[in-house]
Amino acid sequence: MSAERVDFSNAGFEPVSIIDLIRFGASRFGEAGLTFGHSYDNSIDEATQLVLHALSLPHDLPPAYGAGKVTGEEKARVMALFERRINERVPAAYLVGEAWFAGLSFKSDPRALVPRSPIAELIEAGFEPWLGGREVRRALDLCTGSGCIAIAMAHYNPDWEVTGADINEEALSLAAENRERLQADNVELRRSDLFEDLAGEVYDLIVTNPPYVTDEETDALPAEYGHEPELGLRAGHDGLDLALKIMRDAPQHLSEDGLLVCEVGEAEHALAALLPEVPLAWVEFRVGQMGVFAVGRDDLVAHHERIRALADARG
Repeated sequence: MSAERVDFSNAGFEPVSIIDLIRFGASRFGEAGLTFGHSYDNSIDEATQLVLHALSLPHDLPPAYGAGKVTGEEKARVMALFERRINERVPAAYLVGEAWFAGLSFKSDPRALVPRSPIAELIEAGFEPWLGGREVRRALDLCTGSGCIAIAMAHYNPDWEVTGADINEEALSLAAENRERLQADNVELRRSDLFEDLAGEVYDLIVTNPPYVTDEETDALPAEYGHEPELGLRAGHDGLDLALKIMRDAPQHLSEDGLLVCEVGEAEHALAALLPEVPLAWVEFRVGQMGVFAVGRDDLVAHHERIRALADARG
């Protein structure tokens, strides 16, 4: 890939409508070999996001408006975003300062990973059938980052008391802004290194999307991921450094019939190989299995010695 910077200020192509701008951007993104996966997984959706933001238009603009004409000033704003997306490889969510998660708009910037977990689908489905009728009064989002999981849980379950915990103060400051943005008054934010600063706290549901990218994969990630905090990605040689510690310590913080929901992404295969005897229920999403499991407190307790041995070996 050429390192030569792209400049659209004198582009020969002269877009005249919103749809023309989207088509132009998507084509240039494809030519530049951009990597997608931060809220959107293709060039057309990312170009649409950038165009609508630059034109101060809603993300759900009816298709009929695609033929609307743009001014020269509006075109320049769009092209400036296209250039940054290509030349700097900044994720689109950071360029526009917004990412959608579980149907909600979150502020997004480099203080935390761009919201993109499949757990959003679980939240909107009320965590069923995995909760199986369990009553939830208190829920924890461990490694909350931008606060998207905690705040979405609180939004769809206003009677829950939700805690979002993270080790990163900068991430927590972003989560606090999102809590205010979405008026999630039933969310408490806590600084904690996993469960370390949550002594004595017990929850009916613990949901976590911890770092789970292997060291080798982290070192090889495309440039887009370099804009995100590495603290939210890197998790050891097999991606399980944090997940195993969470599984080890979760029983102390789960109510008697409590449930743990944890995302480990591609580290699913390594976890299944390490703990084949633990009955982890791997969640099937609309697009298939995506490395998220649910497990009850009783099963974590039953296999605690093996889980503890593996977690303790991580230091």
